[in-house]
Amino acid sequence: QVQLEESGGGSVQAGGSLRLSCATSVNRPGTFCMGWFRQAPGQERVWVARLDSARTPTYADSVKGRFTLSKDIAQNTLYLQMNSLKPEDTGMYYCAATSCALVGSEDLTDWSYWGQGTQVTVSS
Repeated sequence: QVQLEESGGGSVQAGGSLRLSCATSVNRPGTFCMGWFRQAPGQERVWVARLDSARTPTYADSVKGRFTLSKDIAQNTLYLQMNSLKPEDTGMYYCAATSCALVGSEDLTDWSYWGQGTQVTVSS
């Protein structure tokens, strides 16, 4: 069983920054791969970024150049640094984990484990 716990959400003005954290119980690198999804009000949950088994990040076009993934192996924590935030970045952000063989999938059903989410609100 993999446990994920997000933190770091909040309210900021457009152009501001936030750093989200996802603490995980997984302590064997390469066992699972992780990523972030977000869900805007009234919309479907969509993929934002992922880190593969080689710790190579991939980003959705909507956040590329503004968001940065990193992972602290010793702390078993995944970070999402979000800069130049826009109102359209508003939503609930979820950390997720899956088998590294499936990390390239944007299908929510391929991601086995989810955190409870952390709210990000960006005002104009």
